[in-house]
Amino acid sequence: MIVTKSTGLARFYHATRYSIKGIKAAYASEPAFRYEVWMAAPMFPLAFFVSQSGLQLGLLISTLLVVLMMELLNTAIEAIVDRAGTEFHQLAGLAKDLGSAAVLLSLFITLAVWGGVIWDNFLA
Repeated sequence: MIVTKSTGLARFYHATRYSIKGIKAAYASEPAFRYEVWMAAPMFPLAFFVSQSGLQLGLLISTLLVVLMMELLNTAIEAIVDRAGTEFHQLAGLAKDLGSAAVLLSLFITLAVWGGVIWDNFLA
């Protein structure tokens, strides 16, 4: 059976629906993702008050989105590893640890950027 794929706007529409479905699934199943969404929610409007330029605003918002993206990727890694089997394997543990480390590093980046912008704009 030949599967025809949509193109153009139809493809964009379907891809957007799948993306929203993934975000909803992560929010429903991952406490860490929910926590990060709730932590980021007040920070999005706060970014408009903290920033003093378009570049700063873009950096502040981008760091928040990077944390959420890393958590989505970490969740995907965990889902694949869990699907592969329930028994412990060293590589499975490594994959999960590396995904978690990526999330942690994105949080450090967010802290550094937000701290730098706040320092430059209000404390220096």
